[in-house]
Amino acid sequence: MQGKHHRRKALPDLKFYLSLAVFAATLFLVIRRPRNIGIGYIALAGGFVSVLLGLTTLHEIVRVWDIVWNATFTFVAIIIMSLIYDEAGFFEYAALKLAELSGGSGRKFFVLIILLGAVVSALFANDGAVLVMTPIVYSFLKRSGVGRRSYVAFIMSIGFISDTASMPFTISNLVNIITTGYFRIDFLTYAEVMVLPYLASVAVSLGILYLFYHRDIPDHIEINHEAERLAVKDMAVMRSAVPVLAALITTYAVTGLLGIPVAFIAVPAIATLFIIVSRRNTVDTKKILKEAPWQIVLFSIGMYIIVYGLGENGLIPIVSSALAHFSAFPGPVPDILSGYLFAFLASVMNNLPSVMLGNLSIGSAYHRVLPYVNVIANDIGPKFTPIGSLATLLWLYTLDRKQGLRISYTYYMKVGFLLALPVLTITLISLWAVWII
Repeated sequence: MQGKHHRRKALPDLKFYLSLAVFAATLFLVIRRPRNIGIGYIALAGGFVSVLLGLTTLHEIVRVWDIVWNATFTFVAIIIMSLIYDEAGFFEYAALKLAELSGGSGRKFFVLIILLGAVVSALFANDGAVLVMTPIVYSFLKRSGVGRRSYVAFIMSIGFISDTASMPFTISNLVNIITTGYFRIDFLTYAEVMVLPYLASVAVSLGILYLFYHRDIPDHIEINHEAERLAVKDMAVMRSAVPVLAALITTYAVTGLLGIPVAFIAVPAIATLFIIVSRRNTVDTKKILKEAPWQIVLFSIGMYIIVYGLGENGLIPIVSSALAHFSAFPGPVPDILSGYLFAFLASVMNNLPSVMLGNLSIGSAYHRVLPYVNVIANDIGPKFTPIGSLATLLWLYTLDRKQGLRISYTYYMKVGFLLALPVLTITLISLWAVWII
């Protein structure tokens, strides 16, 4: 699949600038959301304009779908599973147990909740983690009567770890699924390479978040034992979480060696879980379907179409040339510089289209470590800006609308850059270490 791009040009021409204009206009409208139009509809409209102007052909749309269908279906299935277990009370119950383990200490709870977020992100995808963890942590803090600075410390940390810890498995992040599918990396091989970078990212993220926010963490958080009983809506469903996840991950690993797409396992398995749960009438499955990330799916497809055209009309050779220049440096420097480039692209154009651009650029001069560099950069790099991750845009919007907690873009970017840059750098170095050990 790699390296077959027939319409690449040596230098950008009019089509390149038109593609860039369509992309910029679409992203601007996604951020502004005029009249609260769904971001998915905006992106699809941009994709339609790209096709109408001849910037992306119908043949290329078919190729885009061939690249992203597995990731799209798997992503929706994983998020629906996370919402099922959230409705059953699994995540709130786990958080309550951590509160008990902390003995009411705000600092211990801060550390434990970040570690929980890292596990949830790894198993239920980054969007699932931030979606379910944010309201749970918010309700904890509300009961404890803490100030706004404490809210911001916990909520920003949950948002941060949800992305920086979303790399150990292919199912942990949409960009992981896209990249492993494009380069045909099986589930087990990917996990073996990424376990050390994952541990490094979690450790550094935890340390930096604690150092940055330790003054804002409350001394005490309230432990509500009655809330533990009320959190559980369906004990049988809740207890099924661990065996179901273990069975799924084992199946992903085995079938991955046979070249079977992850979606072929995730979709029927989670659909079966959904049907079983819906028949028990203890979990609101209609609410789950309503809250599923359909707009993210539409957004990703629309943006993929736009960025594919942008890449084919001149951007791919530019990125490929930069990667070739970086390869001349010694040690981990090529991986670090390539990671910085991919992270920059993710922060300015959103990680969903940027990971595709990165894959297409790598494809012309394939190097076995670069796909992993691209994944790490597009998992962590989006923390530089609010527009780097669609989940972040939706998360900030929901915080402002539902919890009344407004986090300005200026504050987010200041904190994001200070925290994400060292995490990205050390994680990339740990990836380099994997290849020389």
